[in-house]
Amino acid sequence: QVQLVESGGGLVQAGGSLRLSCAASGRTFSSYAMGWFRQAPGKEREFVAAINRGGVITYYADSVKGRFTISRDNAKITVSLQMNSLKPEDTAVYYCAAARSSTYAIRSREVDYWGQGTQVTVSS
Repeated sequence: QVQLVESGGGLVQAGGSLRLSCAASGRTFSSYAMGWFRQAPGKEREFVAAINRGGVITYYADSVKGRFTISRDNAKITVSLQMNSLKPEDTAVYYCAAARSSTYAIRSREVDYWGQGTQVTVSS
């Protein structure tokens, strides 16, 4: 069982930055591929970024590529999402996700565990 708790959301002006963090419980954190998703009002939850177990391989949605950076610290059992050059269309609830198998599973939404979400609002 893995519990995920996100933090770092808030209100920011367009062009600003935020850093989201996801704290995980459990000794097997390093065995999971991790990722971030987001869901805007009235829209489906969409993939944002994923990182493999070792923290070397990353994937991004085209909409955030070059602006967002995912990273993980297996010693601290955390995964982060640095978000720069934020746009109003980035406004959403952001969810941390864990998958036992691989980053492919994350990108395929075959997620084993979800966090509760943190709100990010970008004003124009």
